[in-house]
Amino acid sequence: MRQRPGILLNTPEIELWPGGLLRARSNADARVLARAHTVLRRKRDGRYLAAAVPEGIQPLQSRWMREPGMDDALDAMDALRLHRGFDIDAAAPLPLDRLLERLQTLELDESYGQRSGLALVAEPSALAFAGFDRYRRPLWLSASAARSWVWLQRAASAEGIVLDAISGYRSHDYQMGIFERKLARGQSVQQILTVNAAPGFSEHHGGNALDIGTHGDPPAEESFEQTQAFAWLTGNAGNFGWHMSYPRDNPHGIVYEPWHWLHSPDA
Repeated sequence: MRQRPGILLNTPEIELWPGGLLRARSNADARVLARAHTVLRRKRDGRYLAAAVPEGIQPLQSRWMREPGMDDALDAMDALRLHRGFDIDAAAPLPLDRLLERLQTLELDESYGQRSGLALVAEPSALAFAGFDRYRRPLWLSASAARSWVWLQRAASAEGIVLDAISGYRSHDYQMGIFERKLARGQSVQQILTVNAAPGFSEHHGGNALDIGTHGDPPAEESFEQTQAFAWLTGNAGNFGWHMSYPRDNPHGIVYEPWHWLHSPDA
């Protein structure tokens, strides 16, 4: 039986994807993924490690059992199998100790949050499938944000407004990769921080933030504020619990982001 398509299980180092959503990267992978009900994927680089098929675990990498975090991943898979009434709304946050160690490599610590006014955001242990983004990638959000996003899209569509998702949940590892790539291109940490929140301090980590776009407009550009979609969001998103996080001259030192919206679960 396949893992339910609506849930991504999340552990500190490995994600457990439901079968049928990941793209095969080789013919060998394709044969395994076609039969998998769960795929274990390393968060650091997106590499597929193993897949659960009807007859057991099929390796996709050698020495996959020695992968850091594998015990946690297998425990999570067993828990889902044994407790089919999994309550995604009650998903607990993941621990932050591994993140704090990685921040030290950027010469940052929790004091960055005090200076910027940004909160440290834990990743949830499970995320809900919220459809696909503009690039046909699976979109993952918290359960409440996923439901609200569907309602928001439908309401906009009923008024002739097209909203599409550019980016939803991002792991701490994903955010760290952004910094590593920009550092390799010669940017300083301080330069990067004017555009990207430090790993652990992005609202995307919690699964409640969404970068929103519309057809015909480039993604994550200030030009979005000139679109009918942005005007509609400004007037209506609050009714669904969404607000724009980084207006002009915001106190966090983040550039103006008319595309970045946050869902407040209690709204």
